[in-house]
Amino acid sequence: MLRKPETNEYPPYYKEYVNNVPGGDLLQILEDQQKETKKLLKDLSEETAEYQYAPGKWTIKEVVGHITDTERIMCYRLLSIARGEQGMLPGYNDDEYVKRGNFNHFSLTDLLHHQALVRQNTILLLSSVDEEALLQRGNANGSEVTARAIAYIIAGHENHHRRLIIERYLNSDAKQ
Repeated sequence: MLRKPETNEYPPYYKEYVNNVPGGDLLQILEDQQKETKKLLKDLSEETAEYQYAPGKWTIKEVVGHITDTERIMCYRLLSIARGEQGMLPGYNDDEYVKRGNFNHFSLTDLLHHQALVRQNTILLLSSVDEEALLQRGNANGSEVTARAIAYIIAGHENHHRRLIIERYLNSDAKQ
C-alpha cells in the first residue's frame, strides 16, 4: 500500500493538498473520490454549472476542466519522474489553461466523462509503478518532488476543489 509522502518529498505549497488526503489505500481513494465528484455534480443544470460565485472566478465547468488538466499534467510529471527524468519539468499557468480550455462550451456531462477517463489513466499508471520508482525524485516547476508525492497531490487537489465547489458554488448562502 502506498504510504503518504514525507514533507521533504514535495514543496511546502503542496502541504495542504497532501494533508487533504485521508489515510488508506490511495488507489481506492482516487477511485472513490472520482465517483464522489461525479455524484456531487452530475445532476446540476447547465446554468448552475456555469455559475461564478464572484466576478472573475471560474465557473463549475471551468473548475472541473482545471481539475482534469491539472491531473493530466501531474500524471505526466509522475510518469517522467518515476522513469528517472532528470531534466526540469515545466510549470503551467492554470488561469491561461482554463481560459484556453473553453470548458463552458462543453456540457458538464462531457467534462465529467473526460475527468473519469483521466482518472482511470491515473489509477492504471499508479498500479504499474513500483515502490522504488515512486520514491524517485525529480524537478517539476523548479522544485524537487517525488513521484509518490505527486500521486497524493493529485488526490488532494481534487479534494480541495470539491470542497470549494460545495462551499462557494453550491452552498445556498453563497448564491444569494
